[in-house]
Amino acid sequence: MSIRRLPEHLVNRIAAGEVVERPASALKELVENALDAGATRIAVALVEGGLSRVEVVDDGCGMTPPELALALERHCTSKLPDERIEAVETLGFRGEALPSIASVARLTVESRPRGADGWRRVVDNGQLVAEGPAALPPGTRIVMEELFARVPARRKFLRSARAEYGACLDAVRRLAMARPDVAFSVEHDGRRVLTVAAAEGRPARVAALTDRALADNAVTIDWVREDMVLGGVAGLPTFHRGVADHQYLFVNGRPVKDRLLIGAIRGAYAEMMPRDRHAVVALFLDLPADQVDVNVHPAKTEVRFRDPSLVRGLIVSGLRRALDEAGHRVVHRPTDTALEMWRPEPVQPAPASPDWLTPPAGVATSLFDRRPTFFTAPPQARAEPAWAPPPENTAHPLGVARGQVAKTYVVAEAEDGLVLVDQHAAHERLVLERMRAALAGGRVASQALLLPEVVELDEPACDRLEARAAELADFGLELERFGTRAMLVRATPALLGQADPRGLVADLADELAAFDEALSLRERLDHVAATMACHGSVRAGRILSVAEMNALLREMEATPHSGQCNHGRPTWVKLAHSDIEKLFGRR
Repeated sequence: MSIRRLPEHLVNRIAAGEVVERPASALKELVENALDAGATRIAVALVEGGLSRVEVVDDGCGMTPPELALALERHCTSKLPDERIEAVETLGFRGEALPSIASVARLTVESRPRGADGWRRVVDNGQLVAEGPAALPPGTRIVMEELFARVPARRKFLRSARAEYGACLDAVRRLAMARPDVAFSVEHDGRRVLTVAAAEGRPARVAALTDRALADNAVTIDWVREDMVLGGVAGLPTFHRGVADHQYLFVNGRPVKDRLLIGAIRGAYAEMMPRDRHAVVALFLDLPADQVDVNVHPAKTEVRFRDPSLVRGLIVSGLRRALDEAGHRVVHRPTDTALEMWRPEPVQPAPASPDWLTPPAGVATSLFDRRPTFFTAPPQARAEPAWAPPPENTAHPLGVARGQVAKTYVVAEAEDGLVLVDQHAAHERLVLERMRAALAGGRVASQALLLPEVVELDEPACDRLEARAAELADFGLELERFGTRAMLVRATPALLGQADPRGLVADLADELAAFDEALSLRERLDHVAATMACHGSVRAGRILSVAEMNALLREMEATPHSGQCNHGRPTWVKLAHSDIEKLFGRR
């Protein structure tokens, strides 16, 4: 085949493929244009998750009719004053996104500068179909309709309206987080789903767009090194989530997803958080434009730093310094069940004092009050009675329990050595295997809650849970929609015991975000069951009785795969008699 020049409409469609992957990517470009135009209020309206219609209205500087015509042509921009492309300080190029979007959708652009009349242009899949005056307030209004309607090969790869809506909301949320001086609102199918006012502080804006509890469970970051400034908020190590989707990163006000920054966050929290959990952070890095290249990706979601080691060191040291200043702060609070256990013991009245200790009449009692007495009530305490002698260790591979170390590890004596068991890891595996066995028989038994619990989440998370409610019921978790931003938990898996419904539902919502919609939960059994099992396991730090420890050991011996937990870590180790003798120099 000979080399040929491609037609203009095909060139535009190829360019659109680099910038416009889905409604959310087009929406991101339109909102960035509004921010670059100096808008103080941005209103977004979606229909069917953006598949049918995306509308963005701003109160920015607007465009004159000649500028509007140029904005819809390729390689035309107002954001590059000279030829130094590395000196770009705006979020994007207006002339790059609009013609790309217009080549694969019906695009209507209306704009009016202050003190002038408005103008309107309509481009349908690369063809100008209408143009004329428009009545609108100062600013710009852009409507994108039927994305990829004439490109079926691209249209069929778009996800469901619910999934596309979640992606659009996340794109707006990230841009709104970067600009707390701008008011944002989002409507979906005629219903207001997001509203944030202008002039908010950065911590307040981040908390409003992520989790309200973050404001009380985070530290503020303000760190400067040379000409780089790191700001933002970082959740405490005990305020974590099951996936890394709650990490928001910004470079010079631009939302990015950079592996260097993500790795730096993981390094800063390395010794303070379980390996399978992720911190909740919103970091804002500001540095000179010549120190970072933002043009390595068409959508500008990736960046390249001139001195990566300096940036990584800044993030790690800034995060650790802020977390060190937090001291002993933690998120975990005692549950209602734990608080109810703290009740005063019934105290027996002290026996009457003998007559010879009674002060004579008319004598001051102060000396007698200060005298110690052996007739006060004895201290109240509990002890576990030894109803039976300790069992022999010959009949059990994992031996019999002899004690507990650090409220985390069970010490057992076996016939051939000493066994140490991680009680949380071991019980987590046991719960997982029980759940697998129950699912093989049909469904997991559920335990109804006396009072249903309301769990507040963002709307896309609630949508994901509601769509899988019937499948989650097979796992013993019964959920109902409770408004737009909450789920009602009516029952939890009986195998989990007194599990925390809030943490369980929040982690499941995060897990579902990473699933392919075409897969059922039973096809992702290991992930879902492992998440539930982790919430129903004996926690490290819980004191176990001897009977409970022995019961754990016996069930481990009878359960397959009990040698490793759900995350691949060992659940027990053994020191043979010969190993112990070597430690003491006997061999």
